[in-house]
Amino acid sequence: MTTFVFRKSSYSNGQEECVEVATNVAGTVAIRDSKNSDGPILRFTSAAWAAFHAKLIK
Repeated sequence: MTTFVFRKSSYSNGQEECVEVATNVAGTVAIRDSKNSDGPILRFTSAAWAAFHAKLIK
């Protein structure tokens, strides 16, 4: 089983929408809700995450 090391996203404001991101597994970006750390984890390829992130910052 993969062990992700999560950190709070820089896009989280710290009080409401809190997203944690893990990038410690090669080729994978994992996302979870920091208020539900035992909940589901979304996994993306690094390429898919980069494409998504590029759309966000435009």
